[in-house]
Amino acid sequence: MNRKQLAHILRAAATIAEDPEIVVIGSQAILGSFSEEELPIEATRSIEADVAFRSDPDEMKADKIEGAIGENSRFHNTYSYYGQGVSIGTAQLPKGWTERVVMYEFEDSKPSKAVCLEPHDLIISKLVANREKDREFATALIRYGLVDPAILFERVELLQLPGAVIRRVRESIVRRVKEASNVGPET
Repeated sequence: MNRKQLAHILRAAATIAEDPEIVVIGSQAILGSFSEEELPIEATRSIEADVAFRSDPDEMKADKIEGAIGENSRFHNTYSYYGQGVSIGTAQLPKGWTERVVMYEFEDSKPSKAVCLEPHDLIISKLVANREKDREFATALIRYGLVDPAILFERVELLQLPGAVIRRVRESIVRRVKEASNVGPET
């Protein structure tokens, strides 16, 4: 996905839900901080943007997005990318994340007033989820110097999750850093 495609999704989502206050919480939130030219392929290969609303207690707005521009919708079939309606609670985020969000200030995304997760908070949420694609995403951003491992270690301590999960995420950061430094062939 690129910034133009994300802006299209945000514009459509704000119009459909009649609410401009959007939070991009999935991997494509990285486009709020970096252009696609600055990012490795692992960071832009997704064809979906996870779109949540600041106020959506009954998840009706997320459901509208799912139906109108979600997977297998006419929007998806027409443009080959889509918006997935989710709730903010979908992502496990470090305490204070709302103060660190990045404004998505691109004219072509209006009427949305979207914010994206700050890259370190995004990586922590991805490592909590612990899927293969999330680990690859995190490793790539570390390898390209787009996130600082020291900040990741600080942020993991801000998770309000059981100790076992926090330990697993800490260990995952260590593995991601090691993998990021091993860019050559295995010996």
